[in-house]
Amino acid sequence: MAELEMPVFPAVHSHVFLGEGHEHAESRTWAVIVLCGAMMLLEIVGGWLFGSIALIADGLHMSTHAGAMLLAALAYSYARRHADDPRFTFGTGKLGDLAGFTSAIILAMIAVLIGYEAISRFIEPVPIRFAEAVPIAALGLCVNIASAWLLAGGGHHHHHHDHDHHEHGRDASHRDNNMRAAVIHVMADAAVSVLVIVGLLMARAFGWLWMDPLAGIIGACVIASWSYGLIRDTGAILLDVNPDQRVTSELRGAVEAAGDRVADLHVWRLGPGHLGAILAVQTGEDRDPQFYRERLARVTALSHLTIQVERAA
Repeated sequence: MAELEMPVFPAVHSHVFLGEGHEHAESRTWAVIVLCGAMMLLEIVGGWLFGSIALIADGLHMSTHAGAMLLAALAYSYARRHADDPRFTFGTGKLGDLAGFTSAIILAMIAVLIGYEAISRFIEPVPIRFAEAVPIAALGLCVNIASAWLLAGGGHHHHHHDHDHHEHGRDASHRDNNMRAAVIHVMADAAVSVLVIVGLLMARAFGWLWMDPLAGIIGACVIASWSYGLIRDTGAILLDVNPDQRVTSELRGAVEAAGDRVADLHVWRLGPGHLGAILAVQTGEDRDPQFYRERLARVTALSHLTIQVERAA
């Protein structure tokens, strides 16, 4: 039995499996943190000076937004600084997925809190100070639009803002779930701001006070849906679910086309755009791992490959 561990590429063995544009994504996230932090301080100080509880409350809400961005930025920073740390057997590429999973849990909790508050206001309506509430919601929407623009790279098209129903046809192994979680936070906040503005305007125009809590319930359902999709996708990566069945079929087909048998095969995601594979082959021919490495070189999605060859009885 011969055993050899060798990556398809590059020629020098490496365990750095960070996504393309990792540092650029990190800098964009820090820029959003600065924006949200400045807005948070402005609202809290302004609310204290002018006696507006609503402004202070929105400032505290903005702090949760900044906290979510901080989680994403720290994940980018830690993964980059420890990319070559030998303690991480397969690198730090999955740290972004861990941060995305954590962020999705926070989103789910926010959805529950919004839903609870909305239902409470259905049962016991509270007076609404429209003169304060509408401008604050509009201001929050502007901040979210600016945040989305920054996360998208200053106006360049960004592919990680699509929702679950737009994911068909995309290669899940290339998604940056850390950035995806950050963008979903921004989009969730923007969606709630739009719903709140519509609800407040209709409540003021027609006296329908129930429109405000209804907008809250709709917003909670939207956030919960996005949170579920993010938890599902990042959880699958953290549990090493096969991210691409096409790669598995290509590996198996390349081996079986040579007349050999695949005894064992594992494919998992190492980081955005990086897949790893462990392959055990049974053959009756005098073939070494290098033979299969050359046959599998066409499977370009692989960044790390371990091959074990066993002589069939």
